[in-house]
Amino acid sequence: MAILVYIENTEGVLKKSAFEVASYAKAIADQKGDTVVALSIGNVADAELEKLGKYGVSKVLNASQDNLKNFVNKAYASIIASAAKQEQASIVVLSNSFSGKGLAPRVAAKLDAGLADGAINLPTWNGDSLEVKKTAFSNKAFATEVISSANKVIALNPNAFELKGAATSAEIVAFTPDVNANDFAVMVKDIVRATDKVSLPEAEIVVSAGRGMKGPENWAMIEELADVLGAATACSKPVSDAGWRPHSEHVGQTGIVVSPNLYIAIGISGAIQHLAGVSSSKTIVVINKDPEAPFFKVADYGIVGDAFEIVPKLTEAIKNLKHN
Repeated sequence: MAILVYIENTEGVLKKSAFEVASYAKAIADQKGDTVVALSIGNVADAELEKLGKYGVSKVLNASQDNLKNFVNKAYASIIASAAKQEQASIVVLSNSFSGKGLAPRVAAKLDAGLADGAINLPTWNGDSLEVKKTAFSNKAFATEVISSANKVIALNPNAFELKGAATSAEIVAFTPDVNANDFAVMVKDIVRATDKVSLPEAEIVVSAGRGMKGPENWAMIEELADVLGAATACSKPVSDAGWRPHSEHVGQTGIVVSPNLYIAIGISGAIQHLAGVSSSKTIVVINKDPEAPFFKVADYGIVGDAFEIVPKLTEAIKNLKHN
């Protein structure tokens, strides 16, 4: 038997989440003595796909048709389901990324499978059932979901599972599934990306700021700190609503949900809607001049003080540390 993983790429380069789901699938496969088969959709070079072998993937199905260059939810879901049936894979693993959130339910429906989205650690077997710990209630709680169906789909949260090497030689095989023309009724013609920035959903470090910055003209210090740390920048909803920052940086219940290793919140009070989007962060650092700010109640570390004094000093200290 095989476990199928759908791997994502950006302009032909595999995302970090691709290696995370491969590592995760390999760990599940080792529990049952199964193999891991990956599915790549889009134009990705063989040399790039061969990297998956370092994480336990023994075979890569490469669907590289020109009409699949850009993400098409319905078509991609059909291809993933087709690959699972071909490989007789009873478990499908994919990242709980922006695209994964749309794909996972479709794939589960096509395979008549149970779905656990937002998985945060390795599942355990109970007979033929899988018990999966996952986030729930907009990341305000955890739940253990039992998948008892024959087929199972798991969507793994980004940064939730540590990369683990398991050197294998990955065989690259061309995959040309039959896709219904109706699956292409809605097409993505173009994707515009800020290629010079760290991807927010996959970032290991996020520097975020709120209305405490007083205006968009003061964001240079946030961007400088993020640049020094190799981090992505984010903001609270009021900031994006005011037009200070793009909506693509809005983190929270109605924005992007992140789970970085380090989340630095600057001048953000910590409303429940914002906390719902960041509570899965492994370490939270809060900088706020209000000692009663709700964010301090969930922070691992907190600094009470003026961000306009603290952030430049913090940035300078990090620069000095890197140079020494």
